[in-house]
Amino acid sequence: MARVTLFEVGPRDGLQNEARLVPAADKIRLVDLLSATGLRRIEVTSFVSPHWVPQMADAAEVLGGIARAPGVSYAALTPNLQGFTAARAARADEVAVFASASEGFSRKNLNCSIAESLERFAPVLAAAQAAGVPVRGYVSCITECPYDGPVAPEVVLTVARDLLAMGCYEVSLGDTLGHATPAGVERLLALLVPELGAARLAGHFHDTQAWALDNIAVALDHGLRVFDSSVGGMGGCPYAPGAKGNVATEAVLTLMERLGHETGVDPAALEKAARHAAAITGRDR
Repeated sequence: MARVTLFEVGPRDGLQNEARLVPAADKIRLVDLLSATGLRRIEVTSFVSPHWVPQMADAAEVLGGIARAPGVSYAALTPNLQGFTAARAARADEVAVFASASEGFSRKNLNCSIAESLERFAPVLAAAQAAGVPVRGYVSCITECPYDGPVAPEVVLTVARDLLAMGCYEVSLGDTLGHATPAGVERLLALLVPELGAARLAGHFHDTQAWALDNIAVALDHGLRVFDSSVGGMGGCPYAPGAKGNVATEAVLTLMERLGHETGVDPAALEKAARHAAAITGRDR
């Protein structure tokens, strides 16, 4: 039986695209409920411009207001040094930077090229290293871009390699549109895993085409043991038209139990968190 880590991204990636602003108190309650499930890695918020992502304007309040559970790492997305400084002040245990494997998506999401985005991350990685803060990397659009179309696996390899070389401890491979197929994931990981190692990679799948769990199964076969998921299947991307929610944490947990993998997550406690997520977003459950 293998140990699999579920990296909960609901409070950040799940809520960032909600049109109605969710009160900070409701976000804090969600994180606290998730902290009681046995999850050990939770992405709480992002320190980005409130002009571009209004839902995350309360990042410092939320991260500062949660009840921290022993053994849980609370993460924040930080695209630049200003964001890192704010996240550090709010006591983020780890931070994340996000690049793209598509030039079109990079320019739409970050307003710069892929190369320029990596240059922007250098000060963040340097500051984090000096402060002893782990940094996670994201690569968006690993198989398809809403602006450029199909993405070559070789480009994903290059960006992921660069992020690891800069000091990221792990790179999460993001199927931003949710259009990745098991065959496409197979081709991608057959290229990435031999060079980068499965232990330094994570899977981040959206369920737009209901292929997320099949893609996770392929990733498991290639040795990946960390998967991002969002409680209640919340999520989407404001810069990826048509992208639906991240794969639901509950669904990934069920898959892992069926396959005999240990996660340490309590299904009943997770269901309680999922009900709260549905309530604060106005979704039926």
